[in-house]
Amino acid sequence: MLRVVVESAKALPKKTLGSPDPIVSVTFKDVKKKTKTVKSEVNPVWNEVLEFDLKGIPLDSSSYIDVVVKDYETLGKDKYVTKFGPKDASRDQSPHSSCGGGEEGTDAGPPGHAGGSRGVVAFRRRDRSSRSHLANKPQDFQIRVRVIEGRQLLGNNVKPVVKVNVSGETHRTRIRRGNNPFFDEVFFYNVHMLPSELFDKSINIRVYDSYSLRADALMGEFMVSHCVIRKWLLLSDPEDHSSGAKGYLKVSVFIVGAGDEPPVRQPLLTPSEDDIESNLLLPAGLALRWATLSLKVFRAEDVPQMDDAFLQSMKGIFGESPGKKNLVDPFLEASFAGQKVTGVPSRSVLFIYTYTFLKFLEFLKHKERGKVLEDRMTRNDAIGTTHLNLAKIASSGGEIEGTPVPVLHMRALVGFLPAFGPCYINLYGSPREFTGLPDPYADLNYGKGEGVAYRGRVLVQLSTQLEGKADKAVDDISSDHILVTQKYQRRRKYCLCAVFHNASMIHDPGEPIQFEVSIGNYGNKLDNTCKPFASTTQYSCAVFDGNHYYYLPWAATKPVVVVNSFWEDISHRLDTINIILFITRHLVRKQSLPIFYTLRIIPLFQSGINLVGQPHLTSLDLQLKKLRDSAMATIRGAAGQMREDTKQIRDCVADIEGWVEKLTQLAEEPQNSMPDVFIWMLRGEKRVAYSRVPAHQVLFSRHSEQACGQFCGNTQTIFMQYPMDKNKGLKVPVQIRVNMWLGLSSEEMKFNSFSEGTFSVFAELYENQAELFGKWGTTGLVGRYNYSDVTGKMKLKQQYFLPPRGWEWEEEWFVDPQKSLLNEADAGHTEFMEEVFENETRYPGGDWKPASEHYTDVNGEKNQSLEEFALPEGWSWEDRWGADLNRAVDEQGWEYGVTIPTDDKPRSWAPVEKMYHVHRRKRMVRPRKRAEPPKRDRGDPEGWEFSSLIGWNFHRKERSSDRFRRRRWSRKMAPEDRLGAAAIFKLEGALVRNKYCSLYRVFHDKRVVLYPLFLDVFVYHLRVYVYQARELASMDKDSFSDPFAHVSFLHLSKTTEKLKSTLNPTWDQTLIFNDLEIYGDPQSLARDPPKVVLEFYDYDQVGNNELLGRTVFPPLVELSSNGDRTPKLLWYPIMQKGHRAGEALLAAELILKDKVRERSDPYSDNAPIDLPLVPPMRSLNLYMVPQGIRPVVQLTAVEILVWGLRNMKPYELAAVSSPSLVVECGGQRVESAVIRNMKKSPNFPSSVLFIQVYLPKDEMYTPPIVLKVIDHRPFGRKPVVGQCTISSLERFRCDPHVITAEVPLSLYVPVSLMSSTAPHLSISMDENRPLLEAQEKETEDWWSKFYASMGDRERCGVYLQKGYDTLEAYDNELEDLPEFNGLTDFCDTFKLERGKKQSKDDDPDVVGEFKGSFRVYPLSDDPGVMAPPRQFRELPDSGPQECLVRVYIIRAIDLQPKDNNGRCDPYIKITLGRNRIDDSDHYVPNNTNPVFGKMFEMSCYLPQEKDLKISVYDYDLLTRDEKVGETVIDLENRFLSRFNSYCGLPQTYCISGVNQWRDQMKPSQILDNVARLKGLSKPRTEDNGNTLTFMGRDYTLAEFEANKEVHHHLGPARERMCLHVLRTQGLVPEHVETRTLYSSFQPSLSQGRLQMWVDVFPKSLGVPGPPFDITPRKAKKNILRVIVWNTTDVTLDEKSITGEHMSDIYVKGWMPGMEEEKQKTDVHYRSLDGDGNFNWRFIFNFDYLPAEQLCLVSKKEHFWNLDKSEFRIPPKLIVQIWDNDKFSLDDYLGTYLLLDLRSLIPPAKTPEKCSMEMMERGPDKSKSQQAQSLLAQKSVRGWWPCTIDKDGKKELGGKVEMTLEIVGDEDADEKPAGKGRDEPNMNPRLEPPNRPDTSFFWFTSPCKAMKFIVWRRFRCLFIMLILLVIVGLFLGILLYSLPNYISMKIVNPMG
Repeated sequence: MLRVVVESAKALPKKTLGSPDPIVSVTFKDVKKKTKTVKSEVNPVWNEVLEFDLKGIPLDSSSYIDVVVKDYETLGKDKYVTKFGPKDASRDQSPHSSCGGGEEGTDAGPPGHAGGSRGVVAFRRRDRSSRSHLANKPQDFQIRVRVIEGRQLLGNNVKPVVKVNVSGETHRTRIRRGNNPFFDEVFFYNVHMLPSELFDKSINIRVYDSYSLRADALMGEFMVSHCVIRKWLLLSDPEDHSSGAKGYLKVSVFIVGAGDEPPVRQPLLTPSEDDIESNLLLPAGLALRWATLSLKVFRAEDVPQMDDAFLQSMKGIFGESPGKKNLVDPFLEASFAGQKVTGVPSRSVLFIYTYTFLKFLEFLKHKERGKVLEDRMTRNDAIGTTHLNLAKIASSGGEIEGTPVPVLHMRALVGFLPAFGPCYINLYGSPREFTGLPDPYADLNYGKGEGVAYRGRVLVQLSTQLEGKADKAVDDISSDHILVTQKYQRRRKYCLCAVFHNASMIHDPGEPIQFEVSIGNYGNKLDNTCKPFASTTQYSCAVFDGNHYYYLPWAATKPVVVVNSFWEDISHRLDTINIILFITRHLVRKQSLPIFYTLRIIPLFQSGINLVGQPHLTSLDLQLKKLRDSAMATIRGAAGQMREDTKQIRDCVADIEGWVEKLTQLAEEPQNSMPDVFIWMLRGEKRVAYSRVPAHQVLFSRHSEQACGQFCGNTQTIFMQYPMDKNKGLKVPVQIRVNMWLGLSSEEMKFNSFSEGTFSVFAELYENQAELFGKWGTTGLVGRYNYSDVTGKMKLKQQYFLPPRGWEWEEEWFVDPQKSLLNEADAGHTEFMEEVFENETRYPGGDWKPASEHYTDVNGEKNQSLEEFALPEGWSWEDRWGADLNRAVDEQGWEYGVTIPTDDKPRSWAPVEKMYHVHRRKRMVRPRKRAEPPKRDRGDPEGWEFSSLIGWNFHRKERSSDRFRRRRWSRKMAPEDRLGAAAIFKLEGALVRNKYCSLYRVFHDKRVVLYPLFLDVFVYHLRVYVYQARELASMDKDSFSDPFAHVSFLHLSKTTEKLKSTLNPTWDQTLIFNDLEIYGDPQSLARDPPKVVLEFYDYDQVGNNELLGRTVFPPLVELSSNGDRTPKLLWYPIMQKGHRAGEALLAAELILKDKVRERSDPYSDNAPIDLPLVPPMRSLNLYMVPQGIRPVVQLTAVEILVWGLRNMKPYELAAVSSPSLVVECGGQRVESAVIRNMKKSPNFPSSVLFIQVYLPKDEMYTPPIVLKVIDHRPFGRKPVVGQCTISSLERFRCDPHVITAEVPLSLYVPVSLMSSTAPHLSISMDENRPLLEAQEKETEDWWSKFYASMGDRERCGVYLQKGYDTLEAYDNELEDLPEFNGLTDFCDTFKLERGKKQSKDDDPDVVGEFKGSFRVYPLSDDPGVMAPPRQFRELPDSGPQECLVRVYIIRAIDLQPKDNNGRCDPYIKITLGRNRIDDSDHYVPNNTNPVFGKMFEMSCYLPQEKDLKISVYDYDLLTRDEKVGETVIDLENRFLSRFNSYCGLPQTYCISGVNQWRDQMKPSQILDNVARLKGLSKPRTEDNGNTLTFMGRDYTLAEFEANKEVHHHLGPARERMCLHVLRTQGLVPEHVETRTLYSSFQPSLSQGRLQMWVDVFPKSLGVPGPPFDITPRKAKKNILRVIVWNTTDVTLDEKSITGEHMSDIYVKGWMPGMEEEKQKTDVHYRSLDGDGNFNWRFIFNFDYLPAEQLCLVSKKEHFWNLDKSEFRIPPKLIVQIWDNDKFSLDDYLGTYLLLDLRSLIPPAKTPEKCSMEMMERGPDKSKSQQAQSLLAQKSVRGWWPCTIDKDGKKELGGKVEMTLEIVGDEDADEKPAGKGRDEPNMNPRLEPPNRPDTSFFWFTSPCKAMKFIVWRRFRCLFIMLILLVIVGLFLGILLYSLPNYISMKIVNPMG
């Protein structure tokens, strides 16, 4: 059964006329059900349950429900309001709480909003984005497992215990007895981990038999990985799932994340209502089948070096076979679902092994992990790690090899088993270069982070077989399988070209920079396994851009790299994902017409890739094709339906996002064997930064334009990153714009259509010379050759260069200066400081004299003298030469040192002269400034470059200190067949063939230079509009920052002005970039323009500026002068370390000038054409944002209610005593009056401030309001002690002509009432004060009212039938209810923060609160128009108010356990100002759901003591009590609110009884106050109060009290009438709120909930009414009398000595939870036919809660416990039949009977009618539950069957006749009875049983034993023996006397 609870909706849109009549329709599997209609309500409440019959089919991940809200129309079709769906009806995959809407429903969604701006429905649904985008940082989660009860556990006389294991932590329940135990225990598991890690965790639930000590004591197990609510788990044997069910266990499991609310606990179902079959979860093993996953590993290639030659030699010494030194011994390790299999190390790259995993197949969960390791002598090193995600290579829908899976709806997909390949898997990890030192990036080889380099690849194949088991975990692959894979290894040649257009945003110049492009190991300059290519750019030195960054001066000659590689042709896979990504991009971009574009684009895919005849085709390709086709068809059908149904774009945004998410998942190709393209930035020879580009993004496809990669032939902007960057992108090493093209060599001619400029190929070498004795020549070259490469380390000559095959020389060698390597110190600078060091020496103690090298640079090398420094052209001197005194020097600028041999210069310097100093120097500086724009410097006419040292630092003009020079020679080449730009792909091989250098090194040291020559340069004009930013991070201790921004575009950058002390800066600044030269086609640039980058910094006078974040956005490109597009300011996110750190309001436009400058004269003076007008200037060189772009503003009034400050923390160890408030908005500033004494009165003397400011009309541009609290301290110090930023003003906007009163009801008191109030009140706190009338306390109490309000009709009794009041039971805090506006209608509470906060993730340092509010409304610009009335006019007195506070604590729910036993001993602590109440003496032992039932009363002064803190503590005897959690209530908000929240309004006005009126004012007085506050006339009553007129409407008492019971507690009619009218005014009703408890250790996670409410009464109004008595109900004592009369058909398990079956029967009985009170009958000895006669009485005393239908058991769990624990256990009776043994333990006959006294199985009248069918039928359902309960029947007699377990089946083991009787404690004295047959033996009197004579104990009755055992069995034998004895005696006597007789006869002595 699927239950959908439709609770309520919020903020539904209003109709043009009136309010809507909302109705909800819920559709599930084409079945639609509707709720009732709510008339004229925008916040409707339905509270209806819609049920759908699942028909035995379980829910899966494809199950969904649609929820639609419509406006009900009587005539015509209902109007559409909003839609929510599709909703996943099976379960939520997110780690957050996925169970909303109560425990007693289905798995409703998690708490959150459902829908967009059209309304919010209380049907819980999580936003899509929260499921797909998981946080990448650890978070706090709380896992709650509630074990409720077990059923039908196997075994006899078992004592089950449940163990729950979560994330390595195990908890266990208490030990119970019986096969149907009742636990009801909750376990909490607090974890701190990534959400993605939480997905992989599972919950292991096991049931053990505590009697058994064997290893096989496990009774059953279940694995849970998702949220389940009140589900029955089928337990099974974890070793053998096919063995069937081992019992059932009912549990609730859910996960609570930050901000989630746990589901509401619902009352337990009765056994008759609890249907196991429809609410059963099966373990995966019972629903699935055994599967064998076979991973065939064929070969590996491109594995990098892992050993050095020394270790390879050592391996040979230790027995390794000699051979080729491949310096790597790879083997593969594979793991899956906890199983790990390792291969054998191989000397080659051929593995040829099969890895087998045997597991139950469970889709969409596990990842198979492969790791290639290298065998070393010391330890194994990982080469690379990769994962195969089963979610990508398998599907769980449809049919799997003939096993039918029910298709729930038309969206079901075709399922298939895991399959993969044969296909190569690429490995990524650390850089390939081998070093003997520890690898700092070794963790990347284990998959810990993104790999920065290609590490090889492995050819594998994965297959799955159902059933069957493999013999070996690792086995060899047969030769047939190896031959099959040969066709999958066919390679084709691919060509990759990358053109670098720009490299900028370099932070420091350093050594020359080059870029390397590689795919696989092709292009890696340090890899010698492939042919050399031109894969690196030429070295370039970074040049300063004049502002902040450096860039590479490539100008018109852009570097080009070319790499040829060989890979498998998998175009059918990559083309498919490119088409899907193309569709996805269009869905995102075409936001205005997404549906129509969907219908147009999707056919591109469906008519797309044909797999027939494609190479490298696998079974997975076919299955993925079906899967994608099905998904596309579904999306297309949904788009067509949406086009017909949807009228507004915003209604379909959620569905479009779902399509995008689904398409993104489909675009993931698991069989992508083409490696990614890596771009590395090298500084010198060191790898610094990298970027990784998937190959499919730059791949050319001949199929269609849509199948080409997104950046194929297009220029893209890439921000490179550092390897394993711990700062997560805090600093960008470089930004590059690169154009890449990748395609088959057969398609290389297609490259010509993508290329720009004229590609040129040159060979180059450098001629080197040194100066010796004033002459330049080759004599002084040390370590350099006459002709070399750019590094000078490789010898080259012109005659050694040979062109590659297919190329020829086009020109002769010529001098070609390399301008990009020249390092001029002042390049790009507008101001420069010339420096030179003046040096002097002496002997120790002598005079100082000029040194041999009088003038040097900072390194001590010879430099020019002061007179020799010439002023460069275009510069002017700013000052004369002078000593730099801003250093560690003396007053003349000298610093001193000592020369230590063999150095000629000191290594350290000191500012004070000593006698032993022999060297000193002084830094002379002279500033100069650029006077005119720089001109092209032609440099040396012969092309020489000069340097003082042999290295990288060269300059154009010769200096006197230069000792080395060089010049570059170049020679141009051309292809023989003139192929155009594609000819560059023919460059393969080497250009030099000689004895001095290898082929590899020459080519990779860039002896071939490729670049496209752009003949035309286009001049652009860029304007960047920086308007404002908001919510920046605070970087200074004063809680603010001093923000400014560096704006970078290509190779230029500018800086905004610096603003002081703000987190929401408004720059209003236009940055203009004039004459911006960009090379390339303007149309290409317009399609993908360069990005504008803004880096926001906090300016610090001391230390470095701190980065606040970075944002990137594209400019608007205008290519024609008649363009009419205007850039629009938009908010762009500011990101820092991957997290949002604010927003910036920006825009930019890039304008192409109409005239193009020729390359021959790039600096000609051409004026800009048709540029926009220059923006107005605010100051010198500071332009504002022009009109038309800047927001349209309007004169606006801002009224500020400054009520007061609360809870201000000390600042600099001093208390905040005299604060004032500064309010800033839109450049305006106003300050409040100073609070003179915070302790006496924390409110401001004057409460209203007013500002007139120009604010934007559009809300998205509105600046925030900034609040600053300034403390006025002695000596004029005014530090900022707290600040707050209010981002949105929307909720404060109002209509100034609508008057709303500001005085709360609690302070609006009639004068007559005030005058009658006593000046001083004494409130007694005596607990013995009478609370309610005693005569009704026994029958109807407050708990009846509470349970009636909670919907528990069974516990409330006849309360509702008498017409008594109910209250509102809210599931959350009163402040969270939208109808009461958070109780902030008078004033809001704003948190004040202070201190440095790096990012949004940092917890703010809250230092206080500001109480106040705002009103924002427009003003007219016409001064003649009268200003609207002020909003804050009539305000309450701001002085202190003494109040009486009553706190009612009802109960706690799901408290966090604090004891090791999983329990808690909670009690309440209350703090209100200085008043504290500690209720530790009344703690509730061993309970996580305690019922407190306490009322606490105390006094306070508001607003000084406004925070009511209610804490729940765990009591500990020996250690300190632990805090479970706490909640804080702002009493001031409740006191000041106009919603009458200080005391809720009941439903009726009662003058006595349980609902007696408790407010200080009567309803009539409150209604009079409401009328005065609203400016209305007083209400008028007539007809003795039965009629009332208010607000122009007539009310009658009959209207409100019709069909209601009128009881004697009701008050006068007039007061009742006024109360009914008051309840229609939206005031707070009488209620119980549920508040969440939080802990300081996990402040975002719930630690439990507390049901309570608070009443606040001003003492100035008089004495309030009596408080409610909420003392918990007491359990009633009852006695269960069980008379065991007879048994029959009992199983006999013994044999007597005579061989007959018999048993010594007795009956044992007890009630669960009271096992220590077991009772048993006397023994019926020698039962030969299974009959037993007892006439024995059991007496069980138990405490019973009739309302809850549970027994209350209080006992110590262990003898060492100090307190008794209370358990609520269902009243049940257990009866067992045993066999008595005197000399051994009694034998359990296995006969078992369990009777639930609440739902009693009716007994049979005769034993013949007693059978097992009685137990199977269960209770008589034709009778009411009351009639089934023994507690209602009081007495019953009859026969019940006892069962016995045989071979897992239940059979009849006997029958027992009993009388069951329930006797109350008060009736026990009147009808006494004794146990057994003891006195008083009465009611009824039990006579001794009439047992047969055969029933006796042989040891005590030997005569009977002879009679009934020996004689009855052997009487014939005894008779025969007697006869034989008699005959024997006769014969003996005869024989004895016969001789004498014969002799006497013979002798005859008598004669």
